[in-house]
Amino acid sequence: MLEELRIQNLGVIADATLPLDPGLTCITGETGAGKTMVVAGLGLLFGGRASRAPLGVERALVEGRFSVGEAALELRERAIEAGADLEDGELLLARSVSSEGRSKAWVGGRSAPVGVLAELGELAISVHGQSDQMRLLQPAEQRAALDRFAGADHGKILDAYRAAYGELGECAAELSRLRTSAREMAREADMLRLGLDEITAVDPQDGEDAELVEEARRLENAEALRLAAATAHGAISGDPSTGDGGATDIVGAAARALEHDAHSDPKLAEFAERLAEAGALLAEAAVDLSSYLDDLSADPQRLEEIYQRQAALKTLYRKYAEDLPGVLAWAENAAKRLGELDVSDERVSELETQHAELTARAADLATQLRVSRRSAAERFSASVSAELKGLAMPHAEVDASVEARPAGRGGVDLAVETAVSGATEDGADEVELLLRPHPGSLPSALHKGASGGELSRVMLAIEVVFAEIGGPPVLVFDEVDAGVGGGAAIEIGRCLAKLARRHQVLVVTHLPQVAAFADRHLVVSKDTSGAVTVSGVRVVDDAERARELARMLAGMPDSHLGVAHAEELLAEAAKMKR
Repeated sequence: MLEELRIQNLGVIADATLPLDPGLTCITGETGAGKTMVVAGLGLLFGGRASRAPLGVERALVEGRFSVGEAALELRERAIEAGADLEDGELLLARSVSSEGRSKAWVGGRSAPVGVLAELGELAISVHGQSDQMRLLQPAEQRAALDRFAGADHGKILDAYRAAYGELGECAAELSRLRTSAREMAREADMLRLGLDEITAVDPQDGEDAELVEEARRLENAEALRLAAATAHGAISGDPSTGDGGATDIVGAAARALEHDAHSDPKLAEFAERLAEAGALLAEAAVDLSSYLDDLSADPQRLEEIYQRQAALKTLYRKYAEDLPGVLAWAENAAKRLGELDVSDERVSELETQHAELTARAADLATQLRVSRRSAAERFSASVSAELKGLAMPHAEVDASVEARPAGRGGVDLAVETAVSGATEDGADEVELLLRPHPGSLPSALHKGASGGELSRVMLAIEVVFAEIGGPPVLVFDEVDAGVGGGAAIEIGRCLAKLARRHQVLVVTHLPQVAAFADRHLVVSKDTSGAVTVSGVRVVDDAERARELARMLAGMPDSHLGVAHAEELLAEAAKMKR
C-alpha cells in the first residue's frame, strides 16, 4: 500500500505531501490546478520518462512511502535484491530530475538504477488514464488483456508456445543461411576446380620460368655463342689444317723444357708440375668446348615452343599470382580449400527434419493456446458484461472474439485446428473486444461502437474483473470517468468503492458523484496571489468536503442548496458503500 506521496517542484506543485487511504482516495480540484501532476509524479517515481526540472529550481523530486506486507512477496524480494532495508515493512522510493535533465533514483535509501523503479512499479502499481483507454482499442492490448485474465495455466501454454516459436525461427534462419551458404560454397568450389584444371593443364614446374628464360636467350644468340666457343677451342687446341699449335701445345712444350733441367733446380720441377696441370685443364676445357659446339644449335622450332610456354605461364600469372611460385602456392591452397568445402546435404537434411518437428510442436501449442483463449474469452465476456450491468449499462454485452489470423499475416504459417493460420510470437489468433450496447444492436469493435463514456465504463469493468484475479495492489485512475454523468457517474463511484475493498485505489476525477465515495478526499488548489501560480494539496473532511462537492456540482461552494445537495450525495454514497 502507498501510504504517502511527496511531490516537489513538479509542474505547478511546489511542495505537497499526499496522505493516502488504504481504500479509495479521490483527488479533485479546479481545471489547471495540477491534479494530473499527481499521476505524473507516480509515473516519475516508477521509472517513467523524465523531463527537466522547471526553470528556476534545482531539481524536481518525488518520494513515496510504501507499506509492504507479507502478501506482496515478489515486491519485497525485488526490493531487498535492490539493496533496500525494509524496516518495519516500509519501503521508501525516490526519484529526482535536475534542471539539466539528469535523473537519480533511490530504493530504500540506496542509490539504484531507474530501471529498478520501473520493475518495482510493475509489481506495485497499475496506472490507467485516457491514453490507456486508447491502448485498449488496439488488438494487441486486447489479446494481452485476455491472456492476463486466462490465468497461470494459460500462461504456461503461452510461454511454451513462445519458446517453440523462437526455436522455430532460429531453425528457419539457420536453414536459410545454410542453404544460401551451400549455394555459395558450391559456386566457390566450381571456381576453384576451374582454376585447378587450368593450372593442371599447363602443369608448371618449380624453377621452370628461369630455365626457359636461359634457354631462350641461348637459342636467340646461337651464332654468336658458336663463334665464341669455336674461337676459344681453336686458341686452346690449334688449327690442324695449318699445323699451328694452340695453347695446349705451347704449355706442353714449356713443361717439357722445364722438366729437362729440373734435376739441377727443384724449383724448376715445381714450375714444370704446375704447367703440366695447366695443360691438363686446357685439354679438358677443349673437350668441353667441343661438346658444347656439338650440342649448340639454332633451333627456331624449339625457340617457338619456349615462347608459347612462357605465354601460357603469363596467362596463369594474370589470373592467379604475379609469378610462378605464387601460382603454385595458389594451386596448393585451392586444393586444401576444396577439401574444406562441405557442400553435402547432410546438415541441410538434419535441419529440415528439425524444422518440421518444431513446426508441428508450435502448431500443436498454437492450437492449445486457441482453445484456452476461447475458453477464457467466454468467462471474460460474461464477467465484464456482468460488471457493466452495475455501471448503468444493464443491457450491454462485451464479447471477446477469438478468430484465426489469416495465413500470410504472421512470421510463419501454422496448421492450427483445421486451417492454416498466420502465426506470430503471441500465437495464431486475432482477439477483438466487441460491444453490443443494447439488445437489437449488432456487436461492433470498441473503437467503432463505444462512446467515450461507454469506453470508460468498459475499461473500469475490465479492471474490476482483473481485480478479482489479483494484480498490483495499487490502482490509479486518471479521469477515466470522462464523458460520464448522472446515474452512470454514481455507478462508477460505487464500482470504484467496490474495487477499493481489495486494492488501494487512487482516482483523479471531476465528478462529484465519484468523489462522494472516497475514503479520503484530497483537493488540489492553486494560489495565484504571487507572481507565479503554485498549487498545494489538502485533505478535506466533513463540511469542507461538502463545499468541495458543491463546487464540483454547480460551481457554488458557498450555496446552501449546493452544500445540502452535496451532503445528500455523501450520505447516499455512504449508504451504498455499506
